[in-house]
Formats: sequence, structure tokens, C-alpha cells
Amino acid sequence: MNPAPAPIAVSIGDPAGIGPELIAEIWSQRGSLGLAPFAVVGGASVLAGAARSRGLSIEIARVADFAEATSVFDKALPVLGDRDAPHSPGAPNEEGASLALHSLEKAADLALSGAASALVTMPVSKSRLASVGFIHPGQTEFIAAACERATRDAVMMLAGPSLRAVPLTVHCALAEVPRILTTETILHKGRIVAEALRRDFGIAAPRLAICGLNPHAGEDGRMGREEAAVIVPAIQALKAEGIDATGPHPADALFAARARETYDVALAMYHDQALIPVKALDFDEGVNVTLGMPIIRTSPDHGTAFAIAGQGIANPGATIAALRMAADCAARRASADG
Repeated sequence: MNPAPAPIAVSIGDPAGIGPELIAEIWSQRGSLGLAPFAVVGGASVLAGAARSRGLSIEIARVADFAEATSVFDKALPVLGDRDAPHSPGAPNEEGASLALHSLEKAADLALSGAASALVTMPVSKSRLASVGFIHPGQTEFIAAACERATRDAVMMLAGPSLRAVPLTVHCALAEVPRILTTETILHKGRIVAEALRRDFGIAAPRLAICGLNPHAGEDGRMGREEAAVIVPAIQALKAEGIDATGPHPADALFAARARETYDVALAMYHDQALIPVKALDFDEGVNVTLGMPIIRTSPDHGTAFAIAGQGIANPGATIAALRMAADCAARRASADG
């Protein structure tokens, strides 16, 4: 018999945001949801306060050894360690940011060591983290550094029930996209995406639909030359390597229902070209998953939502989806790796 998979490590995110209350809500529904065991790194009193804000009465158990989480999970929400902060929904502060950073670092270490089967990161405030020494643009870049990989190797994919999409350029000004976008970037990230869909999502022959940059995918150069000069050569190179890549497709038609049936993932040229359709279609079930890393990392595709924290109205759907995706991907890797 194969041993039970290790539990999933969950970083608590900013304690003033909606992350802690969503974790508490989801653990309270663990039986009906059928989720794999998980444990939160730090923040026991934050989680207790967050549970009360949603009218929940839950058991919380501090564990000293992460492996204990599996046996504890059915009876209590496992929390690793004693690090904590006040529960102050909607009022972020430095003490909370310090807990968020500690939780993220320790949870990543657990995944890297194999003690955790996967990592789920709850939303953080990047500006608050920066105030306590966080030097990365976001959690995706942090994951790359923790894995000792180049930032370019950490590919962000947004995934929901209706659509998977990858922005090939991410947090940069729209005016900078034509300069940053290169054939090599599309080729490099396309390879990572294809391999990740095979290994972690069980898609034997992934179909990549690659967007154009300009309206009508440039319309034969009348509306821009990037398609012919940059995107087409990348598609041709991917095809030459045996990857099923098509395009460049006009982005205004690529996300219609019938079009989505023709591909497994859309590769978009810039941030909003990917995120707008995912959030329009799957806002409450969208997951941010980091491809190309030696560990599995997922995150709900929403922010801290300070404005509604503590009001008991935040939707747990995206966090449920992130936990399920992390468990499914980890199981596929374990099966493939023997």
C-alpha cells in the first residue's frame, strides 16, 4: 500500500484580510467538501477570531510536527507553531505582516523539504510585506527564489472550471509590453506550460492557443507587426518541438464558449488579456497556480479584500478550488514519480 500523502501547507496570508476566515469556514465543511488534510502555518488566535466573525465554533490544535496534521485534521484545524498576531479584520498592521511573511517562508520550506505535499498561499498585501522586509514583487516571484529558480521559470497560470490562461508578461505597464515581449519568452514559457499540463494536470497532449497582441491579431500588419515578427516565429518553434500550439488568435474571440472547446490553455500577451476573461467567467472559483517549479503552489485568485474582512460575506469558492487543485496536482506527481 502507498503511504498517505503528506498534508498541504497553507500560509495564512494577511491576518487582516479574508484569508483566515475562509480557512476556518472551509475546515468547518471538511466532511462535505472531502478535502485532503491541510495545516496552517501560524496564527492560531487569528484563526479563532476569524471563525467567530463567521459565527463558527471550531476546534484549533497547535502542532509541533507538521506530520501530526493528518491525524489531527478530522478533529481540529491544525496550526503549526506558536507565531501569532492580533485578529484585526480590515485593519492591516506590521505585526500581521510579520506573521504573513513568517507563514509564507515556513510553508514554502515545508513544501520544498517534502514534509508538505503542496503549498497553498492565502492573499497578502504586497505593500505591507515590503514594510517588514519582503523584497519580491509578489508571492510567485518569492516561490521562484525559494526554489532557487530564475523568476522567468515561474509561470503564473489562472485556472477555473471554464478557462485556463497564462499571461506571458505580468506586472508591467501596458506601454512596456511590446518591448518586453520576445519570441524567446513565448517559446520558453510555452514549453513550461505544456510540460506542466502533462505532468500536473494529466493532459497528455496539451493544446496551446496563443493570443495576438494587437486588435484582430494585427490583421496582416495593418494594426501592428508584433504578430508576424515575434509571435508567429514562437508558434512555429513550439510546433517544431511537437507542441500543439495555434495562433496568433484575435483575443476578442478566443474566450467565447465555442472557442474554449478547442484548446486547453490560452497564452495571453499581457496581464489583463488573461485575467479579465478568467475573472469574468470564474471569479469565485479561480485559482492562481505557479507552473515550472519543483513544488506545487496554488492560491485563490483574489486579494485580501480588507473592505469586507470580518463581515462573514467572503466567498470561499476560490480557496476550496485552490486546495483541491493542489491535492490533485500533488497526487499526479506522486503517481508519475512512482
